[in-house]
Amino acid sequence: MDRYIYRDPARRNDPHALPDVEIIYMTPERSKCLSYDTTDTGWYWASGFPGCLWDSNPIGPFPTEQEAIDDAREYD
Repeated sequence: MDRYIYRDPARRNDPHALPDVEIIYMTPERSKCLSYDTTDTGWYWASGFPGCLWDSNPIGPFPTEQEAIDDAREYD
């Protein structure tokens, strides 16, 4: 359900680049497991590399996974 994406899709072709955004489907129960307490269910995104803690709080919720991806890619 969760997955990592590249904020800049062009970086996918760089063999030295790692995905830098995690896309998460969060429910209130799951948010407690992730140490981010929310009552809002939906798609979130957070900056961070695979296997590492997030560099930001999750941002969302968004009604669809694609909307979360689009927002992450527009974020500066």
